[in-house]
Order: sequence, then C-alpha cells, then structure tokens
Amino acid sequence: MSPPDSSQWVLQIVWLFVLAVPIACVAWTVTHEEIFKEPRDYCADRSQHARSLTVRKFFYLFTCEYCFSHYVTVFFLILTRYRLLLDDWRGYLVAFFGLVAIANVYMSAFGRLRQEVKTQKLDATIKEETLKDVQSS
Repeated sequence: MSPPDSSQWVLQIVWLFVLAVPIACVAWTVTHEEIFKEPRDYCADRSQHARSLTVRKFFYLFTCEYCFSHYVTVFFLILTRYRLLLDDWRGYLVAFFGLVAIANVYMSAFGRLRQEVKTQKLDATIKEETLKDVQSS
C-alpha cells in the first residue's frame, strides 16, 4: 500500500499519528531502555569527553530521544515515502516536522506514565513496609 496523496488529507492525518508510534518506540528504546545501556553509556561518555566538537555532537544524538527521533523519522520517511499535505518535497518537510512533533508527544506521555507507575510502586512498597513494622510491634 502506498502512502496517501494530498487529496486524502484525512488518511494522511491518520498516517501521521500511526507512523509516529514506531518512530517514538525506536527512539525511546535506543535512548532509554536497558538493552542499549552499554552503547548508550559509551555514547554519553564520548559526547562529554571527545576532543572534537563534531564527535561530541554526533555521539550526543544517541543519548537524546528528541535528537535521535529526527534520524529515526528520516529513516521512516525513506521507508514509507510518506508526505503530508503536499505531494512534492515540501510534503516530506512538513511530514518530517509533524512526525517528530507527534513522536515526541508520545514519548513525553510515555515517560510521565512510567514515572507515575514507579512512584505508585514505591508508595506501595513503603506502605507494605510500614504495615509490617506496625504488625511486628
């Protein structure tokens, strides 16, 4: 299935919100999850201690979900040929910034949700320990 053209703007909007999901997923996974911890730690170290500004900035890209989402978006635009609102190169440009924006909204929401879950787990652990202390007294 090919991406929708500019005459199908509703379908283009659906693609925008759906295509931003895998972009956010890849960007979040690479920049936050345990499976990429060692390469990310290496990149973080190189982004702070490399001599060259260019090298420092290159390695920083792999530690920042916002920055990395731009590169993931380029990959998905090449893969899908998705354009937003316009059928020429300007459509790619609009799609690029739209996808980055929506993907980052998704990642922010996911980050907040994860933080809330961690806080609730910590609160539950504290309450359980307090209950055990009261019961053992």
